[in-house]
Amino acid sequence: MDYHLLTFVTVAEKKNFTRAAEALHISQSAVTLSIKVLEKQYELKLLDRSNKYVRLTKAGEILYQHAKQILSLYDRMNRLIDELTHSASGILTIGSSYTFGEYLLPRIISEFTEEFPLIKPNIAIRNSHRIISQLLRGELDLGIVEGIVENPKLHIQPFAQDEMVLIVSPKHPLALKQEVELHDLKDETWIIREKGSATRQAINQLFSENNFSPSEIRSFGSSQIIKESVEAGLGISILSIHTIRKEMELKSLHTLRIKNNPMIRNFCYVIPKTDLQPRSVSLFLSFLENYSTLDIFV
Repeated sequence: MDYHLLTFVTVAEKKNFTRAAEALHISQSAVTLSIKVLEKQYELKLLDRSNKYVRLTKAGEILYQHAKQILSLYDRMNRLIDELTHSASGILTIGSSYTFGEYLLPRIISEFTEEFPLIKPNIAIRNSHRIISQLLRGELDLGIVEGIVENPKLHIQPFAQDEMVLIVSPKHPLALKQEVELHDLKDETWIIREKGSATRQAINQLFSENNFSPSEIRSFGSSQIIKESVEAGLGISILSIHTIRKEMELKSLHTLRIKNNPMIRNFCYVIPKTDLQPRSVSLFLSFLENYSTLDIFV
């Protein structure tokens, strides 16, 4: 491994020489030396430094992005070679979109690590757009997303389905119904996820296909705040049924279907297109596909 690149990436992420030295368990002078070696090699300043902060220059930004990919490829190579003679082990980096990552993945990870204790999953919860970007940069081993994703450099495989439903406060007039026409919701305040999320993508598709435009839309960054807002009577929303299991049991939210508009989407796993995958990835994907037949997804 190029330790100068590792040191540079650590400084860029910690934004501080002292914290980078602590993270790498080396002296601060060794950190400074590595940065000087790189700046001499490229004959460019890579970092703007002051007593309070460290910032990347334009050249530093270019080096950082490529260094991250180089280090990820190096780690992947080592794992593939090591697995020829040893059991699958080490860090498995998974990027998951919010619905699956927050409401389904914890239970799956718990049971997976019981079966494969040497594999240590590292989970990053992101919206689908960011997961795809990180996969393409080599920062994740695999991603789990909801809805439609296409990229020629990635293998995308559906493994389970997810239903999305309309939610309203139990005090809302619509709480007396089980089904509603979409055009009857035009004057409602819609509280929906931010752009880039798979949930927002599905809702936008529903609106587009029905030539529907609500009078007011508010964008919130998590399913939890959306649920709280709908429960408080601030508006209505559409969320995965998996995100509202507890609220349905407590009857703090009421669910409806939109007539003639079933909202069924896929949970998909996403991996780079390559003939060689770390064994930890293959094991997790096999576990995931077997798990998808259980009643957790029903």
